Amino acid sequence: MIIKQRPVPVASDTLNNLAPILQRIYSARGVVDEAELDKRLQALLPFNTLMGIDKACARLEQALRLQQKILIVGDFDADGATSSALAISALRAMGASQVEFLVPNRFAFGYGLTPGLIEVAKKWHPDLIITVDNGIASIDGVDAANAAGIDVLVTDHHLPAETLPNACAIVNPNQVGCCFPSKAIAGVGVIFYVMLALRRHLVECDWFKSAQIPEPNMAQFLDLVALGTVADVVPLDKNNRILVHQGLERIRQGLCRPGIQGLIKISGRKCETLRESDLGFAIAPRLNAAGRLDDMSLGIECLLSDTLEKASLLAGELDELNSERRKIELEMKDQALLALDKLALPTAQGSASLPIALCLFDQSWHQGVIGILAGRLKERYHRPVLAFAASSETELKGSARSIPGLNIRDVLAAVDRDNPGLITKFGGHAMAAGLSLHPDAFPAFRQALITEVSNHLDLSQCKGELLSDGGLQTSELNLDIARLLQNAGPWGQQFPEPLFDDEFEILDQRIVGQNHLKLTLARGLGSEPLDAIAFNIDLKEWPNHRARSLHAAYKLDINEYNGRTRLQLMLVTMKANLEP
Repeated sequence: MIIKQRPVPVASDTLNNLAPILQRIYSARGVVDEAELDKRLQALLPFNTLMGIDKACARLEQALRLQQKILIVGDFDADGATSSALAISALRAMGASQVEFLVPNRFAFGYGLTPGLIEVAKKWHPDLIITVDNGIASIDGVDAANAAGIDVLVTDHHLPAETLPNACAIVNPNQVGCCFPSKAIAGVGVIFYVMLALRRHLVECDWFKSAQIPEPNMAQFLDLVALGTVADVVPLDKNNRILVHQGLERIRQGLCRPGIQGLIKISGRKCETLRESDLGFAIAPRLNAAGRLDDMSLGIECLLSDTLEKASLLAGELDELNSERRKIELEMKDQALLALDKLALPTAQGSASLPIALCLFDQSWHQGVIGILAGRLKERYHRPVLAFAASSETELKGSARSIPGLNIRDVLAAVDRDNPGLITKFGGHAMAAGLSLHPDAFPAFRQALITEVSNHLDLSQCKGELLSDGGLQTSELNLDIARLLQNAGPWGQQFPEPLFDDEFEILDQRIVGQNHLKLTLARGLGSEPLDAIAFNIDLKEWPNHRARSLHAAYKLDINEYNGRTRLQLMLVTMKANLEP
């Protein structure tokens, strides 16, 4: 892993009111105006630039006035689950008496609103189907709904194809012609905006007065928005940062729903100190486990729980599924590493090198976990990875993860264009995508993928690069700076948490847990000792008692243990300086 310092432009004069370290951090992330850091709800983008929002509100008003049956159809990940829970909760708060949800089982139906899922949906006799976090590619599914006399309102954030479904309304900021500035909004953010617009629409037409219903406070749904946004790893532009910040603030104040409280407790976290990283690495995986191994209905029911007792029981079930997921993932990873040994190609220097894109399949792999596997291998080998599992005798389902600078959805589109019929279907984002193949097509697809990726990358770009914000002065290594940086977020995709790199003396090193390295470090002679920890280290390399110092990339963390609060360095990567 190469540590490279971020270029830091001269800070804008508008940032002069901030602490010098914040000027440096924000400038390196492209912030040029302090207004970009406004995290108040009032700074949210208005909903009126969303294409299709008026049509959506009109159809939803009709459904409420006629007390029609509404069916929410979501995706089977955390974004889909939070989107479903938000749509149901908000519509019920606005007077909908007949609103239910249906989430496709990934193993039986696959992704999105398919004709097969419409057959299942008919059992509810819905008048209106609302898709959340999906639907923009569901042309056949919407046609099947229309044929059955069911209207479909599509809310989605995925990139659309040239042809759109024939829905009664489509709300997706990424559709051609939509002027909504935040193209990075998650599915849960889109449905939140639809509900914001609907509330305003219903106020203007005196719905709440005539129905004798109190106007709902839309802030009550921000805990769901924060969780779904972080879980979907969308870029944290200004608008998304506001949504995440406001949702986290409500959680910390104890104003979140029982389902999220239950997930926080089972993960060993506390509401009052919850951070965005906890949402991404502790809460979201437990919610996602339902969709990966079983049925996301369990996760949605947890989020919809009206008592902490019920929520805790469901959170416990999700925790057990997550433990099972971890076990499956570990087994699949071991198999993948063995397979990669066979993929290594000889180089001119006589050593072996992996292809520029990794494309792997094993008959025993679980299709609900291949996305995580692809992500883990991408992080390890710093190149795009596609992992496949068999969904049937005639179909492989694949999950793709990419590296910065390579739009994997565009790569799949190019492969599909140049090799008609090779890919059955595909979709997704720049950094993550999904696809289906016939098993016989796998060898040809792998070669076509490598050829296409080679047009955009070379092996020199696959060494792994870690961008650092430079070093810190010894005087900056303290709790006050750590708290300042934590509160300066939320941090996440394309707005990364501050990362620093420096040289340290090693005073002590020992293993804690199974494979975590606990260290005591110092900046130099006479300096105060610093606590540090490196998670999941290579036990073949550490502890290393030949090393008297190291160069490390690290984050500032606040460690609370046994009633004590101390600064702790979280080592992301490190290189030992060995004695001669």
